[in-house]
Amino acid sequence: MIGRRFHRVLMASGSSQALPSSDSPALKFKVVAVQGRARSSRMTLPHFTAHTPMFMPVGTQGSVKGLTTLQLEELNCHVVLGNTYHLENRPGSGLVAEMGGLHDFINWPRGMLTDSGGFQMVSLLHLAEITEEGVTFQSPVDGSSMLLTPEQSIAVQNRLGADIIMALDDVVPTTANDPGRFEEATHRTTRWIDRCIAAHSRPLEQNLFGIVQGGLDTGLRELSMQQLVARDLPGYAIGGLAGGESKDDFWRVVSQCTAGLPPGKPRYVMGIGYPLDIVVCSALGADMYDSVYPTRTARFGVALVPEGVLKLKNAANARDFRPLDPSCSCMVCRRYSRAYLHNVVTRGISTAAILVTYHNVAYTQRLTREIRTAIEEQRFPEWVRGYLKTMFPKGDVPGWVQDAMAASDISLEGVVA
Repeated sequence: MIGRRFHRVLMASGSSQALPSSDSPALKFKVVAVQGRARSSRMTLPHFTAHTPMFMPVGTQGSVKGLTTLQLEELNCHVVLGNTYHLENRPGSGLVAEMGGLHDFINWPRGMLTDSGGFQMVSLLHLAEITEEGVTFQSPVDGSSMLLTPEQSIAVQNRLGADIIMALDDVVPTTANDPGRFEEATHRTTRWIDRCIAAHSRPLEQNLFGIVQGGLDTGLRELSMQQLVARDLPGYAIGGLAGGESKDDFWRVVSQCTAGLPPGKPRYVMGIGYPLDIVVCSALGADMYDSVYPTRTARFGVALVPEGVLKLKNAANARDFRPLDPSCSCMVCRRYSRAYLHNVVTRGISTAAILVTYHNVAYTQRLTREIRTAIEEQRFPEWVRGYLKTMFPKGDVPGWVQDAMAASDISLEGVVA
């Protein structure tokens, strides 16, 4: 039902019906091609025009570990993330503002997004206390207390100066068994978005995105969407996922939200970095993703490849003279063998993390570029089938992926055993 409802709204590229778009003071969004529920779009930000679907590397403290901003630009990353909580903790938003904002501070000329600090409610829950006023954190650095209110989160993000800033939301892990807490968080997130809007001092330069909450409750998700959409924000995020819920629950929440959010506004699924998840969410109509996964897993010697992952510590790589991915044109795949990378990974040489991180970020950018191209060339279903055949050559595609593709009107005939 969700897929059919969406398909009636958006017609395929080449239709006489105009494709969705929106024009906010600091963001112009235009869908340029649609196939099924998937879409390719252009999002013009103050510092860069990003193409979606896109994956955004996470630079928690203003730096993507192992890579320079020049390398990120070389890899054609369109937007990079920064973390409000950590940046305010060190070096402080005041210092960043004195240096001209986060773009100048890290010397990055393209798009930037800062999260609100809300995710730390989950990741640092043992150090946090949540009330209607905001969240009080205990610094993991020196033990001092830090109160993060909606107003304070926006003030910090205004000083940091990213193109996209996120509203402070009340985040509850999807695995929590407390319906009352989810209802409380959903309504609080709405109250906090109004405080964020009132506190936002740079709406002509920065885009405030709201975050849909509601856990796995479809009624709460619908209510959260309705309340946020009524605020007519430049874009919307789907929050509260990637926290341990089942994949079946995961895709169904994404499907509900992409179908219910405005077709002319960007849709950002927060915390998504597994390549298969990116493909599924894009098929369901999402546009933006972020995660530490590609860079963090690289530091453990794990490379992303079309077949899944390649664990470079395995002895089988010791005399394997092939590149990580023969189909990849990144600097690492052009110049280094699996045998060499096995050597530096197993010996703990710092070069290893740098090289595998470079490749993994290259992989995410290539993946999303291929998704966009396939949609624009109206061959996305064929591309998805090819992707899944490579990852699951025995035809053992997980059931949740099969169900998500069915909801996206993508046949897996010839792919599933």
